[in-house]
Amino acid sequence: VHLAESGGGSVQPGESLTLTCVASGVPFDEYHASWYRQTPGKERELVAFITGPGSNSRTLDSVKDRFSISRDNAKDTVFLQMNSLKPEDTAVYYCNLRGMSSGKEWWGQGTQVIVSS
Repeated sequence: VHLAESGGGSVQPGESLTLTCVASGVPFDEYHASWYRQTPGKERELVAFITGPGSNSRTLDSVKDRFSISRDNAKDTVFLQMNSLKPEDTAVYYCNLRGMSSGKEWWGQGTQVIVSS
């Protein structure tokens, strides 16, 4: 199983980024997908979640007006669209898959997002 994240980078406040996570080695549509983020010294925080079929999603209250999660099951890919980025969004962002039936979890390696002027 491999989760390949991309799309992170260094941007200025107010700009946008789209994070992408491509999965391989799992029946992707049988897994819920999430994006988490983590900053040094803090616990990993759930940012957004989407069900296996993509029919339901949730986003962290503090970012729900700016971030959105989506998935393309035909391409085994989950996205995190991040708009109007703020310095406090700076973190390493991780893709997570959790089996709908098995509960088995897989993590990506993380992608760094830096928001700074």
